[in-house]
Amino acid sequence: MKPAFDRWNALKKSAKEGGGAERVARHRAGGKMTARERLEAFFDPGSFVEIDPFVTHRVNKFGLEERRIPGDGVVTGWGEVEGRPVCAFAQDATVFGGALGEAHAMKIVKVMDTARKAGVPIVGLNDSGGARIQEGVMSLGGYGDVFFRNVELSGVVPQLSLILGPCAGGAVYSPAITDFVIMARGTAHMFITGPDVIRSVTGEEVTFDQLGGADTHGTVSGVSHFTASSDAEALALARRLLSYLPLNNLEEPPAAAAAAPPDVAATELEQVVPEDSNAPYDVHAVVQRVVDVDSFLEVHAGWAQNIVVGFARLDGHPVGVVANNPSVLAGTLDILASTKAARFVRFCDAFNLPLLTFVDVPGFLPGTAQEYGGIIRHGAKLLYAYAEATVPMLTVILRKAYGGAYDVMCSKHLGGDLNLAWPTAEIAVMGAEGAVNILFRREIDGAPAEEQAAVRARLVADYKAEFLNPYLAAERGYIDDVIDPAETRARLVQGLHLLGTKRDDRPARKHGNLPL
Repeated sequence: MKPAFDRWNALKKSAKEGGGAERVARHRAGGKMTARERLEAFFDPGSFVEIDPFVTHRVNKFGLEERRIPGDGVVTGWGEVEGRPVCAFAQDATVFGGALGEAHAMKIVKVMDTARKAGVPIVGLNDSGGARIQEGVMSLGGYGDVFFRNVELSGVVPQLSLILGPCAGGAVYSPAITDFVIMARGTAHMFITGPDVIRSVTGEEVTFDQLGGADTHGTVSGVSHFTASSDAEALALARRLLSYLPLNNLEEPPAAAAAAPPDVAATELEQVVPEDSNAPYDVHAVVQRVVDVDSFLEVHAGWAQNIVVGFARLDGHPVGVVANNPSVLAGTLDILASTKAARFVRFCDAFNLPLLTFVDVPGFLPGTAQEYGGIIRHGAKLLYAYAEATVPMLTVILRKAYGGAYDVMCSKHLGGDLNLAWPTAEIAVMGAEGAVNILFRREIDGAPAEEQAAVRARLVADYKAEFLNPYLAAERGYIDDVIDPAETRARLVQGLHLLGTKRDDRPARKHGNLPL
């Protein structure tokens, strides 16, 4: 038996050594953890179970004949995160630069299939130079197999992608299909074509970080949802993110102990939102005074900041939060904000997370850039997402809710279950000044020049008193109640408890046609 065990030990040792001590040292010198170190940091201590450690590539030419390293550049398996099962793979950049070949892809596909069968999240730790050139079309086929699984698992189990090194060419599409992307600043890059190709084709000069670094994708493109300062921070973020999510689409999100804000937080809400409807404020101050203490995890914090989305807990129960932010672009909905919020709403609906929406929106951002860019189509995405959702939906109108944006932000008409408004709410087709200029233009123009300003001011005041309030909507049942701001958390908690067993049947169909 000894020769058999000797061979087994040698192969296991080779798999754990990756590309060898020299490559591992260079990898660590770049500020990066190894694939196995990442998995050890991600999973609960001692819980990781590896599969396929002996798999090697099948190509015996182009310099690969003697380079048969067990594991083939990716470590796969499962373990526990806070005691809950999760599947994962970690690409090993010390082996063939983490490049994906046929066997490498097969390992990833197998662990993704395992995640689907077990009904648990799949987490990918990406660090790869892309397709393994020596394997040609087999590498491309491998990517296609991975992409197919990403789509098959979408809306079935949560999918997280951590970009901890290069991710180029076709390799970027798998993370792009997954639910959330976390990038490590300084070491992670994502792009279709690199700086050298861009320089040769277009003449543009751009660095790796400018083209596809974590800050670029976290603030400009919106490809990345979270930016971390290191591998360790990215892994900790992934663990925290999973704490809000169910294992699969048939389960409820995991509850935790409630952590109500201090009593003073409720009374402070009235002061947070300025009385002047045109004055800006940061909606984070409202969210943090309503949800459980330190529970808000913002998604896409650096991108499309005129709308805020993220996960929180309300009385211990995970919820998805969507909120207009008047401190950026006055809280208007534009192309990016609509797309950002729509995808978040659809994720929450897929995984049984109730939606909590805070509304203060003067409308859609005007201008030729928005119209030419398709604001109609992009704004319709958010409308569609809310109307399609069947999870409990609770809405609070804080201040402005003008025009079509009132409808789009989870109004009663789109299926809102509990729609509340503060006394400061202004629900109307448009603001008073614009409405008066349209409705009373002749009256204003007909007044003596020296009196026109006074006439306009009187008409604006009358319009505000008559129309810019929540009571017309409340009379018609579009608003369920007008509440004291201090009651907000208590009323939302009551609504969430009632709606926790919500059932909403929809017509049978293959799928809808989202206005992409």
